Amino acid sequence: MDLGVREDFPILRIEVNGHPLIYFDNAATTQRPIQVINAIKEFYETLNANVHRGIHYLSREASELYEGAHETLAKFINADFEEVVFTSNTTESINMVAWGWALHHLRRGDRIVTTVMEHHSNMLPWRTVAELTGAEVVYADVDDEGMPRMDELESLIDEKTKIVAMSGMSNVTGAIPDVEGAIRAAHQVDAVVVLDGAQMVPHMPVDVRKLDVDFLAFSGHKMLGPTGTGVLYGKRDLLEEMRPARPGGGTIRDVTLEGVEWAELPWKHEGGTPNIAGGIGLAEAARYLMRVGMDRIREHEKELTRRGLELLSEMEGVIVYGPKDVERRGGILTFNVEGMDPHMVGALLDAQGIAVRTGLHCAHPLHRRLGAEDGTVRASFYLYNTMEEVERFAHVLRSIVEGR
Repeated sequence: MDLGVREDFPILRIEVNGHPLIYFDNAATTQRPIQVINAIKEFYETLNANVHRGIHYLSREASELYEGAHETLAKFINADFEEVVFTSNTTESINMVAWGWALHHLRRGDRIVTTVMEHHSNMLPWRTVAELTGAEVVYADVDDEGMPRMDELESLIDEKTKIVAMSGMSNVTGAIPDVEGAIRAAHQVDAVVVLDGAQMVPHMPVDVRKLDVDFLAFSGHKMLGPTGTGVLYGKRDLLEEMRPARPGGGTIRDVTLEGVEWAELPWKHEGGTPNIAGGIGLAEAARYLMRVGMDRIREHEKELTRRGLELLSEMEGVIVYGPKDVERRGGILTFNVEGMDPHMVGALLDAQGIAVRTGLHCAHPLHRRLGAEDGTVRASFYLYNTMEEVERFAHVLRSIVEGR
């Protein structure tokens, strides 16, 4: 399946080390289409001003664009305008829940349930809040494919559980857990679910109403948008009771020396001058993805992943991590070559113009669980990647394997 989008991405026309660029580092950050680049450029050239409270033309126009960006992102995940808070990335979004909600609701003896699969950004905030409140963090193990053991996860969710924090897709193996089952189990004991959607939201349709998730965090730079942009979705009642993690300018309706009256949603949680151009660029990225179709993007990535798995499985000495079934994984191929340091493999691929990620991918416990303490090589796909690129990648990797 060719989605016919490559011409929109100027960077894909460059050469690296004398070879056409093959960009397989999409799980870290994606490239930007010209539509996003132009939206940011146009804002700075024609409408640059601070948002809200300004009565002059530029401020009014900038405010309208920025508020419209919230509407677009709300449509993207089927939320209401008031439920979409702009942040700088997934990490900030999760920390906002940790400091604005969890810190004020957890007590000694309460439980936070998460998994060994998590990115550090959905692990470390909960540990810190647990230390401050006396709550405990418990982890559901993963199986040998890196998939969370749902039976164990559900057994850990009990009456003491106040938060269930998990990822919708592993940034290491691409494993896609049973998020719906976890949400149902959590809600049976009135626990709040915080879903790390950094890898999930850019690659498949996500409907927060259908999921019935309480909080969802994701990043703009992983979905064609600018760096330094992200979203925190929260159910309206939870965002209302949640305290601003960054109180200050923009978050209040009125302040006296005795107290404060917070602003309406979502501005209550957007302290200070926001990344206005970034929000506008993120909205353009969301519109771009909706035009292409998230279902089509998901199917395209499954085709690439299926072929990649086939080719890597034919290579002796290549260890592939993650589920074998493409229905249970995203467009991520994580592997190691026996007897070779993953960074060396990445450097040899780079010499041929192929960009991959190497290391522990901010998921050290998962790598230890998978027996890959020294790290892995990760090739990750997106809507602009092609079957020809997968074939070229496999060809180069085979030469590396045979020459080790």
